Amino acid sequence: MWNNMKYGFSVPLKTNFNEDSPIWLLGRCYHAKNYEYTSEQSKQQCQILSLEEFHRHFTSLIWLTYRRSFVQLNGSNLTSDCGWGCMLRSGQMMLASGLIFHFLKKDWRISGRCHSREQEHYYRVILQFFGDQDDEERSPFSLHRLVTLGQHTGKQAGDWYGPASVAHILEKAMISATHPLLHDINIYVAQDCTVYIDEVKRVCTHCRTHQRDCSSGKWRPVIILVPMRLGGEALNPIYIPCVKSLFTLDQCIGIIGGRPKHSLYFVGFQDEKMIHLDPHYCQPVVDTTQEKFPTESFHCPNPRKTSFKKMDPSCTIGFYCSSHEDFESFCQHASEVLTYHA
Repeated sequence: MWNNMKYGFSVPLKTNFNEDSPIWLLGRCYHAKNYEYTSEQSKQQCQILSLEEFHRHFTSLIWLTYRRSFVQLNGSNLTSDCGWGCMLRSGQMMLASGLIFHFLKKDWRISGRCHSREQEHYYRVILQFFGDQDDEERSPFSLHRLVTLGQHTGKQAGDWYGPASVAHILEKAMISATHPLLHDINIYVAQDCTVYIDEVKRVCTHCRTHQRDCSSGKWRPVIILVPMRLGGEALNPIYIPCVKSLFTLDQCIGIIGGRPKHSLYFVGFQDEKMIHLDPHYCQPVVDTTQEKFPTESFHCPNPRKTSFKKMDPSCTIGFYCSSHEDFESFCQHASEVLTYHA
């Protein structure tokens, strides 16, 4: 309780949503009223889903928060990331959304008729990838692994990370991952806020392993991370319409940012409020090495909102492209968004 009060998480009341406005959540549109809606930003006719479907989608997102009583972090005596690990947790959540898109597809939900035994297996494997343990193969994106990679750049356990540094650490974690399920997915981090098409193509066709079934030239899915700064000391309001438009793209996996030293994972918006997952909630560690480990603490039951104006200008925006055609579609629609708001 003390940790949760100290580090800014308050038990949320029921969040109110405007029934006259659409809600966007990672490329999906929801509305309390059933009528057709055209996204002016992407010029696409969008399928409208109910608010019930919105809650199913939100509660299916993987929520990664502060944890306590895990194995001591390398080079320190820390057994909790309370007070400093929020940006790493936000980065983990964005990457987890990309892996959900990759292994379980965009319309997967934690419960429902389509939840098969195979999907349950992939879902638990994804959670294990982020388990709070020092196991490089089973948990390549654990806090322990990310802290170790951060040490190569001068960061220590207990230091605060920015959204750009987390993007590069996630890229290094993916490059060094040895789990066989991760051989066919890559992470590309944009330089100077620019996605270079030739570089993405090189990353997606480059074989980073020496497995026999790894053929160079084959296109592999990619998670694109774009660190950027949207203003000086505060968010420049001129960027808000563009940020909204990016949330409407089918490839969007969210934004990590927040307030200075108070990171959040933004997953959508309604009107002038951003919908987010908050890592500032300290929970006991979960032993993901157990066959039937509990999963309830990896999902947030209540969406929270914050004003666009409170967003820190320093952020990283993420996208997932499943194929070459999907990447070309992303380039086209992203260009339309940027041109529309130029």
